[in-house]
Order: sequence, then structure tokens, then C-alpha cells
Amino acid sequence: MHALTLVSFVFFTGLVAALTWWWTHRDDTSHSTGYFLAGRSLTFPLIAGSLLMTNLSTEQMVGLNGAAFTDGLSVMAWEVMAVLAMVVMAMFFLPRFLKSGITTLPELLALRYGRSTELITNLIFLFAYAVILLPIILYSGAIGLQGMLDLPSLTGISSPNALLWMTIWVVGIIGAIYALFGGMRSIAISDTLNGVGLLIGGMLIVYFGLDAVSDGQGVMAGWDTLTAANPEKFNSMGGEDQSVPFSTLFTGVMIINFFYWCTNQQIIQRTFAAKTLAEGQKGVLLTGALKLLGPLYLVIPGIIAYHLYASSGVKADSAYGQLVFDVLPAPLTGFFAAAILSSFNSALNATTTLFSTGIYKAHLRRQASDEEVVKVSKGFGWVLAIASMTLAPLLAGQESLFGYLQKMNAIYFIPIFAVVLMGLLTRRVPTIAANLALLIGCSVIGVVYFVPAFSGVLDVIHEFHFVGLVFVLLIAMMLIIGKLAPRDEPWIQQDVGAIDMTPWKGAKVCALLLVVLVIAIYLAFI
Repeated sequence: MHALTLVSFVFFTGLVAALTWWWTHRDDTSHSTGYFLAGRSLTFPLIAGSLLMTNLSTEQMVGLNGAAFTDGLSVMAWEVMAVLAMVVMAMFFLPRFLKSGITTLPELLALRYGRSTELITNLIFLFAYAVILLPIILYSGAIGLQGMLDLPSLTGISSPNALLWMTIWVVGIIGAIYALFGGMRSIAISDTLNGVGLLIGGMLIVYFGLDAVSDGQGVMAGWDTLTAANPEKFNSMGGEDQSVPFSTLFTGVMIINFFYWCTNQQIIQRTFAAKTLAEGQKGVLLTGALKLLGPLYLVIPGIIAYHLYASSGVKADSAYGQLVFDVLPAPLTGFFAAAILSSFNSALNATTTLFSTGIYKAHLRRQASDEEVVKVSKGFGWVLAIASMTLAPLLAGQESLFGYLQKMNAIYFIPIFAVVLMGLLTRRVPTIAANLALLIGCSVIGVVYFVPAFSGVLDVIHEFHFVGLVFVLLIAMMLIIGKLAPRDEPWIQQDVGAIDMTPWKGAKVCALLLVVLVIAIYLAFI
């Protein structure tokens, strides 16, 4: 069983690598546009596949199912509310991003506010990705693989710490090879191939899991047993004692989702590579439609795991890997495990893009050629990959992996989203307002989270309401500064003519349909 699982994992990992190489080995990745933006050639299936896989990696599969193990269906907010964010991305943010022909989000802030805002944002992104995002992706990947492949038995390594380090370095090296040798197009193609595997595998886990709940009596019998035995787990309206109370959907949860899907460089970089605006909109909205299925494979398995393992002492963040190992046939287990290792390469590519174009080219060596920028990006990527692989094991012992991720993300999500939103909605808000918002926002949230003298604030107000309040105050501060000391001239965005900016004719209808479906899903599980 163990050997067959490992063989299938290696086979499917190698198959995706071989197919990706076949489709991309003739690509010109020696220049910035080809390496970072796939030559602005991505069509909507590749955009949707890459968006989905960049998001649906181990920190989502393991972390969100772990949250569902504890809190049930209410944690689907992170999936379902994401659909609303993608509607906003497709209809409002994406046309403005593509109009300026940018490679990174900070480049837009340079156009809107100036070089100082770009530099601050780049530094915030780089620090957050290097210290928070990349290590947690590697750690969650290692935890997921250990459970899915039963690595302790397979390898014979008895030390949990040694096995954790080994698994993290294997995942990290594989991801770094994808990210640093192939560029954005290879990432998009490998993500799309893996996305097919992930959707198939995710649905099969639900199928086999429900069958296990019913002791082989079938899926519908399993569903009836699961809902009857755990009715408290099937309420979409999270209680105040849960990680996502319903009221937070309209404050911090909504804002974090909007940042993640509209302004997070790791996610949106593949939309910058869209062949046309229409292709970009179709890709984003298709991703939104696929995210509506998210609760099926990101939440329901966690509830199934609770039903099967709650009495046996299995920890929440270990439950998903255990479920996959127990219910999936060995060949499919390896197939599924191979499909969920795509997020690290995308995050690493985004981070190296920010450094090489936003720091090295923009501030350290402005006369650098495209070839030099790409070379520096690859070198920095290996340094960053090694640092992330070294930091990742230090995350062991977190009570909730997904809760930790969202808490840490809020520190920089909130101020950056406030600055981008005000930059696009206003014309007179000056540079100083944006810079203060970035510095004050990160500082205030960080101080309240980590300084004991101020952490009592979170005893009075839920942390997601708190970050929502910080967002509102940052917006108010920027508007006041814009009123008292506005820019000398109003900012007018220029169309650089990078791609065809004709919108997709079906965008509005699809956007409206997605909003209706989000509301329907919540109403179905009240």
C-alpha cells in the first residue's frame, strides 16, 4: 500500500513536470515579459487553473478542513465570500490593472502615489511572503504529505522533527525548480494540470469519505448519517464562539478576501499575464464559479474527519491527511498528494518578481538589462527558498494552521488594500497619506496582536471586527489628508496599450449569477 502510494505520487509529479516542459521548453524566458508575465499570452483556462491552484494548496486543504473539523460549515465563509471578491476583481480592479500594463501591484502604486509608496509596499510584501506565506505553505505541505502518504511508516523515520525537516525540503526544492527555471507560463500550465487532479481528487475524497461514514452503504446514506449525527456542524451562520462569527463576514473577513483576490501579488500576477481583458475577466469569473464548489472539498471532508476521528484524539490540522490516507485507494492518494503541491512555486515566483522588478531594477540598478533582472530573480529565489525551508519547521505547534495564517495575513492585507482602493477611487489623495496608512496600519495591527499591553483590545472586539475598524480608520485618515493637503494635480490613469481592453460581453451576467448563487448557498444552510 505504502509503496504503491509513493509510486503514484512520484509518477504523477513527474508526468506534470514532463508535460509542462513539453509545452514550455521553447518559450523565451530570458526577458522580463516572458519570464514574469508569460509574454502576456495567458487565456482564460490557464488563468483560472493557475488562480485555483495557487489558492488551493496545502495551507487551504489542510488548514480549512482543520478549521471545519473544529467549527463546521461556518468556515466556508473563506470560500464563498471569495466569490464576491472575484466578481469585484473582474469588474473593477482587473480593467484598471491591465490598463496600466503593470507587472506587480507596487508598480501601480508608483504610478499613482510615487516611488516611495512603491518601495514601502514592496518591502512589506517581501517581508510578509518570506516570513509568513512561504514558510506556512511549506509547513502545511509537509504536514499534509505526512498524513496522506503515511511517511513515518514509509520512511521508517521515527523522529517527527527529522521527518518534518526532510519533507519540507523535498516540497521546497520541487516547488523552487518549477518557479525559478520555467517562469510564469510553466507555473500556469503545471497549475492547470494539477488543478484538474485536485478537483477530481477532492471530490473523490468526499465520495469515499461519506461511504466510510455509512460503513459501505453508499454516499447518500453517509450524508444522512453525517448530518443527523452532527447537526451543529451544518450551520452556515457562525456563532460568536467560533473562528468566523457571521457578523465578521461584513467586516474583516470580507476585507481580507477582497485583498487576497484583488490586490495580493501572489494571486493576481497571473491575471496581469492575460492575453486580453476579456480573457482575464473570463478566467477570474470561471475561478469564482469553481470556488462555489469549494465547500465540498475544503469543508465537508473536515466534518467527515470529525465524525470519524473526533473520539480518537486526532488533531484538527492532522485530520485531513489522515482521512485522505484512510479512504482513498493508494494510487489515487499519490495522485492527489502530487496535485496539491503547486502553491509554493507561485508564491516564490511572485516574491522574486517583487524583488527583481520592484527593488533591484527600480532602486538598486536602474540600468539593468532584462536578462540581468531575470538572472537576479532566479538567484534571489534560491536564497529565499532556502530561507523559507529553514523557517518552516519553526511553525510546529500552532493551535490552528488556518487561523494563524489569516491572523498574520491581516497585518499587511488591511493597509495595502486601503491604499490601493483609495488610489483607484480618488484622484487627489497624496503620497504622504498612502505612506502613513501603510506604516501606521501594519504597526497598529501588529502591536495589538503581539504586545501584551495592547492585546486586551481583542478581548473587547473580535479580531476580524478589529481589522475592519482599522481599515475604516485608515480610509478616513487618507480622505482627511487628501482634503487638507491634496495632490497638486489630479491623478489620471493612462492606457499604455499593452493588450486589447475590450471587456467580455458576458461578464456582467456571469457576475450577477455568481452573487445570486452565493446568497443561495448561505440561505440553504441556515
